Amino acid sequence: MTKFENLGIRQDLADGVRLECGICWIVYDPADGDEAAQIAPGTPFAALPNDWRCPNCDAPKSKFMAVEDDV
Repeated sequence: MTKFENLGIRQDLADGVRLECGICWIVYDPADGDEAAQIAPGTPFAALPNDWRCPNCDAPKSKFMAVEDDV
């Protein structure tokens, strides 16, 4: 099993799911939000604006993949 699942722009993610950019590998963690884009901590990926892009490489939301935490 891989660590990632290509999601496109799904809206059915759990609020706490972290997502990783498939281009530059930066992780969007809802607990942290995105200070550069003025996204408040606690904002789930599905609630990000449609025009939100990776703060590191400018990739669209569709390039982000769910990160499975090792248990």
